[in-house]
Amino acid sequence: MASKRPNLLVFAVDSLRADHMSCYGYKHYTTPHADTLARDGVLFENCFSAYIPTTPAYTSMLTGLDVFSSDVVSLRHENPLFPEIRTLPQMLREHGYVSACIGHGEGLWKGFDTYENYQAWMSWEDRPGLKAHNLNEVAIPRLNALAASDKPWLLYLRHMDPHAPYLPPSPFDRMFYDGDEFDPANESMEPVWAFKPFAEFLKSWMPPGLTDKDYVIAQYDGEVAYMDACIRRILTRLDELGLTDDTIIIYNSDHGETLYDHDIYFDHHGLYDVTLHVPLIVKGPGVPVGKRVSGYTLHEDFVPTVLDLLDIESDIAFDGKSVLPLIRGERATNYSEFYITECTWMRKHGWRTPEWKYFESLEPDFHHKPPFELYNLIDDPDENHNLAATEPQVVELLQNRMNAWIAKRTAETGRPNPILRYNLGMNLSIGSIATAKKLQEK
Repeated sequence: MASKRPNLLVFAVDSLRADHMSCYGYKHYTTPHADTLARDGVLFENCFSAYIPTTPAYTSMLTGLDVFSSDVVSLRHENPLFPEIRTLPQMLREHGYVSACIGHGEGLWKGFDTYENYQAWMSWEDRPGLKAHNLNEVAIPRLNALAASDKPWLLYLRHMDPHAPYLPPSPFDRMFYDGDEFDPANESMEPVWAFKPFAEFLKSWMPPGLTDKDYVIAQYDGEVAYMDACIRRILTRLDELGLTDDTIIIYNSDHGETLYDHDIYFDHHGLYDVTLHVPLIVKGPGVPVGKRVSGYTLHEDFVPTVLDLLDIESDIAFDGKSVLPLIRGERATNYSEFYITECTWMRKHGWRTPEWKYFESLEPDFHHKPPFELYNLIDDPDENHNLAATEPQVVELLQNRMNAWIAKRTAETGRPNPILRYNLGMNLSIGSIATAKKLQEK
């Protein structure tokens, strides 16, 4: 029996960069099933994770708030959300929804009726990493239980496959690689092993003797393809339950991933677009078929969009905006420029427009990059040529825009900029698999 309101199935993937998905133009056919969702719904070409990494990104996605309103800007955020902040499952509960979250603990992401987890961390000796299979083992029974309810439901799935360690099973581990990963003439992994803050972690899950960085990139792509195949099982079960036509499906990611880009190896820090540009696909009742939207959207748009799709009014003053006016052609974009932050291993913030990106370090960069970076995104979309020294007027313009925004938002919240609360220093390291897992589970 159809619910009065549609169900909501959310694929909230961790560490998936849009440009490694085939529906976003990637050279490899990595995401055939996500591509089908895009063909049957709407793909947003310019969705950005403005506040990296995981902690602020998912917080924005689940609250409709920016970092000033939520006060959550750092990976290492210690406190619960302010009591007055309501999350998406709390909002939906007021309208009869039941909810389940798989892949998060309660913590910051409060309000789900049930929480479950699965094994998503492993070392080289533990391979293959069956992350998406492990998620399905939990998600399918939960989907069955939700379907048996007489209430509409929200199922929120945090897939971890594109997040290191990249250890996909066969045949995905060789699907995009036919070289010799131990070729002694290949020296591309030498700078990776020389980067001390990450060397221990990377060696714990990469093959001993590895020399070719393209092998690791192929493992990332293999993880994306493997996850895509496992996601098909969830979509098939939705079909088997007769619920596909009554379910809104949203596919998003908390942030992208740096692979061998910008001397940042196989992680998600650095305010470059490989980390900020994420997928957003929406399919279901009330959503047109086969449309691509070029306007800019951010994670704080997620909750207002869901409520708009479900025809639910809210008294919350969201920082985000529904994307439905973009779909209908009533508005070209949700943003013409926006504030960006990172507070992971480095602490930086900046300002992005369609043409320019500027960001500055709030303390020394442990990659020893310059304190000010400016890129022309039209002429240099890969952000390889820092123009900060040669375009001082543009730097000043964007600095002023950023500082005016910070002043406006801190005046509105009555609190200082949360990123100023942290001092990361130069001695951070990711450490072992166990240490990385502990950070992610906060």
